[in-house]
Amino acid sequence: QVQFVESGGGLVQSGGSLMLSCTFSGSIFSVYPMGWYRQRPGKQRELVATMTPGGMNYYADFVKGRFTISRDNAKNTVYLQMNSLKPEDTAVYYCNRDPPASVWGQGTQATVSS
Repeated sequence: QVQFVESGGGLVQSGGSLMLSCTFSGSIFSVYPMGWYRQRPGKQRELVATMTPGGMNYYADFVKGRFTISRDNAKNTVYLQMNSLKPEDTAVYYCNRDPPASVWGQGTQATVSS
């Protein structure tokens, strides 16, 4: 069964940066795009960015130009570099395949203060 372990969140000031990491079990990345999702307080989970096995990236409009998704195949790890963070980016961030599997990790909390 696939598992996801997210890390790298924290508390930063507006305009700051965070690098999130997600290590996953299984060889799912060779088949599915991998994605980062987030759930803001009181909101539904939403897709932030995805990367296909072939290296094509997708970004939600609200993070374009600020966030970058990347991967390390040898480590079964996906990253999300988040720059120019805004208070509205405060959320729990999760990784999963796209479309998501039914199993989710614990996520990592990113809090951006104004």
